[in-house]
Amino acid sequence: MSISNHMKRNLSLLDLTLIGLGATFGSGWLFASAHVAGLAGPASIISWVIGAAAVFMLGLMYCELGAAIPATGGILQYPVISHGPMLGYMMGVITLIAYSSVVAIEVVAARQYASAWLPSLTIEGGSSPTLIGWLVQFLLLCIFMLANYFSVKSFALANNIVSVFKFLVPVCVIYVLFKHFNVENLTKDGFAPNGLSGIGHAVSVGGIVFAYLGLTPIVSAASEVKNPQRNIPLALILSIACAAVIYISLQVAFLGSIPADLLSGGWSGLSEKLPLPFRDIALLLGAAWLASIVVIDAVISPAGCGNVFMNSTSRIACGWAASTILLKGFAKVDAKSGIPRRALWLTFILSVVWTLPFPSWDKLIGVVSAALVLSYAVAPVSVAALRYREFNRPFKVAGLVWVGPVSFFVASLLVLWTGWSVVSWLAGAQILIFCVQASIKLFRKGGWIDQIIRQEIKSSLWMVAYYAGMLVLTWAVGPGGVSQGVVIGATAVFSVAIYFWGAVSGYKEPYPAYARDPQLAQA
Repeated sequence: MSISNHMKRNLSLLDLTLIGLGATFGSGWLFASAHVAGLAGPASIISWVIGAAAVFMLGLMYCELGAAIPATGGILQYPVISHGPMLGYMMGVITLIAYSSVVAIEVVAARQYASAWLPSLTIEGGSSPTLIGWLVQFLLLCIFMLANYFSVKSFALANNIVSVFKFLVPVCVIYVLFKHFNVENLTKDGFAPNGLSGIGHAVSVGGIVFAYLGLTPIVSAASEVKNPQRNIPLALILSIACAAVIYISLQVAFLGSIPADLLSGGWSGLSEKLPLPFRDIALLLGAAWLASIVVIDAVISPAGCGNVFMNSTSRIACGWAASTILLKGFAKVDAKSGIPRRALWLTFILSVVWTLPFPSWDKLIGVVSAALVLSYAVAPVSVAALRYREFNRPFKVAGLVWVGPVSFFVASLLVLWTGWSVVSWLAGAQILIFCVQASIKLFRKGGWIDQIIRQEIKSSLWMVAYYAGMLVLTWAVGPGGVSQGVVIGATAVFSVAIYFWGAVSGYKEPYPAYARDPQLAQA
């Protein structure tokens, strides 16, 4: 029986939309405005628009996939359904690490802001936690674990209450900052002091992609949604649209309300001048009451976001475990509660581990953003590959012939802008995982003469080529010193070629293991 058949369909459209907003409004809005302003200046407004457009296009792909196949941990099941378990395994490693570390990032952010009132939580003069600070982070992770352990409704209720507060505080901040708006700030040192490079880096490593994370938890909980064919697309579109409006408004308000003396040296280093951006700027503007509200929300928002990702990561782990022998035991779902408790324990343990070597918000953001974009990038290729199979699609992306390649190209740009230092080991590790996995399969299961193994490898080669190509392109624009315009043009051609290769490399019929599953075999 399908894992999804054990899940309880308790989530409404409101629950699902608030899960999306709850995942979106975490630490991103609290730190990213200053970070991206330092990278791109006033042009950071364009960066937020690009980020919203990129995530929206990828979200459309998940609308089609999620509505047609509302599977538990769908973000990892879709690649398996379209291209086989080898590709699913590659994506599983990178996605599980990225998502469990998001939970850690959020508790770290909550602790950093809480240190404004409780300095003993953070080492003086730095951002790393003291022992007491780390214990506070651990306690928050335990609370997330308990909130998700008993039933999906207890998780949804906690998230709905927190989401209302998380939504109101940014709106209040926007209102107050616009009262102190100075339009001259938007032309200080030019609108785009660092040019296209600054705009691109703001999207990828500035925290913008990280901030727009709300779509994947919606897809991960697909099998627990009432009327998924209607509610999944609506929740995805609503959460992305609401987030874009608030984020762009926050950025404009932030840019215009910065006191002139802070900009005397330009935009660079702004995040060091305002380490707790909205709290610090509220104090500079004489709005101490707003600073207090921001600090309260700065603990609640990341905590609420971490709670959502504790939930969604456990579903991702559960869905992935169903397709790999390595984690088979974590695919079990508690029949009474409908909770994948073993996968939840795995998520909890990984989240605790990530709080140990990575002590501050900005030390993980680039890596996590790149890993998440690489996991998102598979969606348009999976949609295109599954179009070769005939099954019911309650939501169908119009104009896939151009929307698919463009969304894949945009995802590739985000990876490119992340930079060589991150992509070199991230993509390199994925290629190594493929080589090891392929070698094991060829050695233990009959070699190239086995038709199933041969198909698995052939259906995954496009992704290996993609990783290798992105390694070359990120090196070219970084250490290689090649013109960014030339590299972007090469990335466009390369991305389109890989997209169509991946589209025709999919399985033309269900993978044997899924053919026995009534729900997933329809794909």
